[in-house]
Amino acid sequence: MCCVPGMKRIHTAADLRAALAGACDTAFVPTMGNLHAGHVSLVTSAKRIGQPVVASIFVNPLQFGAGEDFARYPRTLDADCDKLAAAGCDFVFAPTVAEMYPHPQTFMVRVPESIAGDLCGAFRPGHFDGVATVVLKLFNLVRPRTALFGKKDLQQLHVIRGLVRQFNLPVEIVAGDTLREPDGLAMSSRNAYLSPSERRQAPQLHHELATLAAAARAGDGDFESLVATARRRLSMAGWRVEYIAVRDAATLAAPAAGTTECVVLGAAWLGRTRLIDNLNFTLGDPG
Repeated sequence: MCCVPGMKRIHTAADLRAALAGACDTAFVPTMGNLHAGHVSLVTSAKRIGQPVVASIFVNPLQFGAGEDFARYPRTLDADCDKLAAAGCDFVFAPTVAEMYPHPQTFMVRVPESIAGDLCGAFRPGHFDGVATVVLKLFNLVRPRTALFGKKDLQQLHVIRGLVRQFNLPVEIVAGDTLREPDGLAMSSRNAYLSPSERRQAPQLHHELATLAAAARAGDGDFESLVATARRRLSMAGWRVEYIAVRDAATLAAPAAGTTECVVLGAAWLGRTRLIDNLNFTLGDPG
């Protein structure tokens, strides 16, 4: 199936199936909207590997816990569609909650506790079950050959790769690099919550992760001390730190003897905004 002229906005599962009938090389970019350049870069990459390109915009209630920002999450559908059309997207699937969940979602994907209760999952119970469930539903609707996700949400990326592997889904998962603002802040839809003063301070999370990674590359193997220092600096600057952690880049498990490819991950609150970030590094490589 070739790309259609002009982007089409679709709101129902039935219309989506009809629009994609016969398509076998679909590239899919799932999003929750309020798009930034990172999302657009995924669409641009998708254009090179599949036709047609489908993006979804859906704020999924299953992945928000009590007291989280489901109600205030920015919903900017018209502006998002303008960005997607400019990037060459062919179809935007923007369902309502009732369309995605016409019945109570009593059947759920249960992510193993070793993943679901770690890192972000330790602070957001049920979050990754909700992510895995909606992604499985979207994959069943779109039936993509390829799906693209950003590396900023690294634990989410690992969950989705595990979902595809465990359920033998015929979908290739492609990871897009984290895009950053000139001052190092990772692009995120939630950056819109930051006040002007918080926005000036927000790059500190990236700075502390980069400082830790540089020390580890230079040979400092005392990760516990490095993590404690990063947490202390953030806390002294007014952040509420959830976690800073050094993990094996391939598995997100604690580094074992002989591990060389690592990632440092962090999540912290600045005011009312929760920010996450991560950086890969190689032990013993000071460059």
